[in-house]
Amino acid sequence: MSVLVAFSVTPLGVGEGVGEIVAEAVRVVRQSGLPNKTDAMFTVIEGDTWEEVMAVVQRAVEAVAARAPRVSTVIKVDSRASARDAMTQKVTSVERHLSGG
Repeated sequence: MSVLVAFSVTPLGVGEGVGEIVAEAVRVVRQSGLPNKTDAMFTVIEGDTWEEVMAVVQRAVEAVAARAPRVSTVIKVDSRASARDAMTQKVTSVERHLSGG
């Protein structure tokens, strides 16, 4: 099974520059050992179970909450019983179609 989670954690009440605090959430994700990717808007992680990936999301939110009085979190989940490496395979499929293949 593949459980693919895209999430964004935003600290509130700490001013405009939040990169240092958001980095704490990304650090938690990277230390989890799960496949992950961070871009300007979201961090994506992939695991074998809901429990596995949601535990990482929870720890990431807690890391931000330790430094901010309020936290906003957006989460999108794609779970698929027959998938593996969905984080890579989804992009590969789109690129293949773009190249006419």
